[in-house]
Amino acid sequence: MSKILLFDALREATDEEMQKDSTVLVIGEDVGHYGGSYKVTKGLHAKYGDLRVLDTPIAENSFTGMAIGAAMTGLRPIVEGMNMSFLLLAFNQISNNAGMLRYTSGGNFTIPIVIRGPGGVGRQLGAEHSQRLEAYFQAIPGLKIVACSTPYNAKGLLKSAIRDNNPVIFFEHVLLYNLQDDIPDTEYTLPLDKAEIVRSGQDVTILTYSRMRHHVIQAVDNLVAEGYDPEVIDLISLKPLDMDTITASIKKTHKAIVVEECMKTAGIGAELIAQIDEHVFDDLDHPVIRLSSQDIPTPYNGILEKATVIHPQQIQKAVKDICSPKT
Repeated sequence: MSKILLFDALREATDEEMQKDSTVLVIGEDVGHYGGSYKVTKGLHAKYGDLRVLDTPIAENSFTGMAIGAAMTGLRPIVEGMNMSFLLLAFNQISNNAGMLRYTSGGNFTIPIVIRGPGGVGRQLGAEHSQRLEAYFQAIPGLKIVACSTPYNAKGLLKSAIRDNNPVIFFEHVLLYNLQDDIPDTEYTLPLDKAEIVRSGQDVTILTYSRMRHHVIQAVDNLVAEGYDPEVIDLISLKPLDMDTITASIKKTHKAIVVEECMKTAGIGAELIAQIDEHVFDDLDHPVIRLSSQDIPTPYNGILEKATVIHPQQIQKAVKDICSPKT
C-alpha cells in the first residue's frame, strides 16, 4: 500500500493506461506543458509528447467535438474540462454526438471517451466556477456518469472509465484533490455501475456522493457516539444508479436520507427519490429526506457560500428527526 493524494491517483491511472494502450490520449486546456490546472497530467507531456497530451485553444465545443471524432476512429481520448462548468460550452457535442452516435449509427461506432475535471462548490470560486453539472448530464441518454470521492476509488474508477467503450462523464470535486489515502501498489479497477457501502447500519440509509461523503462520515462519527447506527452508501455511479444496493439497504433500515451538493430542484436526489418510490415505497416507514444545496447561484462571499451547502450538523439533525431517540 502507498499513501497518495487524489490528484496523484488520477495521474497514476492516466499514466498506467497510456503505457498499456497507445490509443489513449489526453486533450484539454493546459494539460500538456503546464501539467493541468490541478496537476492531474503533470509530467505526462514530457513522457508522451504533443500528439498524446494535446494542449488546446480555449474552445470547449471544438476540442470536445474533435475528441468524439477521434473516439469514432478507434482512439480513447480523455478530455479534461479544466472546470466542469466550462463544458456547458460543449453540451451540444456531449449530448447530440457522444451520447447518441453509437445508437444513431446502428452500432457501427463506439465512443470510448472520458470527459473529466473538477466541479462542485470550492472556496470562493464564484458562481460560474462552483456549478454542479451532474444533473445536467444525467438526462442525456447514452452516457455513464461517475463521481469519485477518495484516492482509492478515483484511480480504480478512472482506469475502468478509460477502458469502457461508452462515453463516461467523470466528476472530481475541486476540494478533494489534496485528500490523502492508502491505495494498493498492485493494479486494480473498480466497476462503474456499483455503489459502495461505506458503513453498514440498521437505523437509516444515508445516500451520498463526492465531497458530501466526507460530511456524512463526520456526522456519522458523532451519531454513533450517541448510539445511532446509520448505514452510509456512496452512490459513485450517478448513471446508472445502483438500485440493487440502494433498495437492499432501505429494505433493511426502512428509512432514507439523501445528502448531495447538487441543487435540490431536479437534482440527483430528486431522481433518486423517484426511483426509491418506484422500487421500495412500501418498505419506507418515513418519507425520504433530501438534504441538497440551495437553489441559487453560489455566492462569492465565504459565509454566504458556506450557507448554501449541507454540513454535518444538518445531517445529524435529520437522522435524529426520523430515528427513535437513543438513551
